Amino acid sequence: MKRSILCFGEALIDMHGEGSDGHGFARHFVPFAGGAPANVAVAIAKLGSHARFAGMLGTDRFGDFLLHSFQQAGVDTGDVVRTGEANTALAFVTLDPRGERSFAFYRPPSADLLFRIEHFRPQTFNDTAVFHICSNSMTDPDLADVTLTGMRRARQAGALVSFDLNLRPALWPRGSEPRPHVWPALLLADVVKLSAEEFDWLANDEGEEALLERLWTGNARLLIVTDGSKPLRWFHPDAHGELPCYDVPMVDSTGAGDAFVGGLLYQFAEQGLTAAHLDAWVATLPRLHAALRFASACGAVAVTRHGSFAAMPHATEVEQFMETYA
Repeated sequence: MKRSILCFGEALIDMHGEGSDGHGFARHFVPFAGGAPANVAVAIAKLGSHARFAGMLGTDRFGDFLLHSFQQAGVDTGDVVRTGEANTALAFVTLDPRGERSFAFYRPPSADLLFRIEHFRPQTFNDTAVFHICSNSMTDPDLADVTLTGMRRARQAGALVSFDLNLRPALWPRGSEPRPHVWPALLLADVVKLSAEEFDWLANDEGEEALLERLWTGNARLLIVTDGSKPLRWFHPDAHGELPCYDVPMVDSTGAGDAFVGGLLYQFAEQGLTAAHLDAWVATLPRLHAALRFASACGAVAVTRHGSFAAMPHATEVEQFMETYA
């Protein structure tokens, strides 16, 4: 069996509003299984690689729904923990006429914030090819410690470490400044994915060059910056470039970035990529571009559908899409 990709962090329910009562409020909400690292795990499993999810779910009906949704998608849930001490988190999703989403979170308190070091099984990082996290598991100090410890343990076990910032300001304590809290994870990761907006936010007043110089002082060897249908940018300490992306009619942007990350990590797993070989892999531009093109196609297919788990495509769908838009 191929080594697995382990995604850690939050799994939650995305409540998508449908209809309008004339005052801008949804007439009703439809629950979809979601959560950024959870979406990535589902994306990888549906593409055909061995994906695992580590995190904590409530023992409520929403937790049951998430667990069933993981298993139905083919995600290994051996590292999922349940608790009755808090409910599963909810995110109410509103779409504008272009399909761009905004979130209203009901977290904290929630079950995913209660995961602790001891909840990682002794064998959790065995046979892990890639360990993936995002910043939503760093909004709470205790969970942030768990996240960073997980990244270090994964590195020690020989896994490639992936970090998608996926910044959600509403999840951070009021008045807090996330930058100092996310930089330790940025410096621990081998591969970092940012949106163009997050790239500008991190650069702040220092500028892109200073941001990149700081990032290269850590473990990072590849930074990818996406910007919807606009060309993506990639950076390596010794090279950089751009690649065009697919421009498709957007129905729902929820989970598009997660589909992109899932597609990229799937490519890593299929090619047996390790942190030790990342520099050579990036230097082989046709291979890098092909992986990024595949990841972009995954994101493009996802935006044509509603939902999070539900929007993640199968490999045959991605291949057919790429043939159509070749």
